Amino acid sequence: MAQHRSAEKRARQAEKRRERNRGVRSRVRSSTRAVRAALESGDLAAAQTQLRTAEQVIRRAASKGIVKKTTASRTVSRLAKAVHRASAARPA
Repeated sequence: MAQHRSAEKRARQAEKRRERNRGVRSRVRSSTRAVRAALESGDLAAAQTQLRTAEQVIRRAASKGIVKKTTASRTVSRLAKAVHRASAARPA
């Protein structure tokens, strides 16, 4: 446990950050899951809407340093590719 006042403060700050980051990471996973669920159900319009929302959430998390920028780009790219494939597979 922290012995100095400054170390105690750093421990409090780290705890606050950890909680905040957990929430953001949870939103990233939830939004990703929502896109995949919309694709599974075959609802293309919902998948495209969820993709836009998910991209915003993921990129915001990357800008805050909660996920790496490359990880965020890869995740968004894979989601976009999946939505694009679903829309291409569907007859016009």
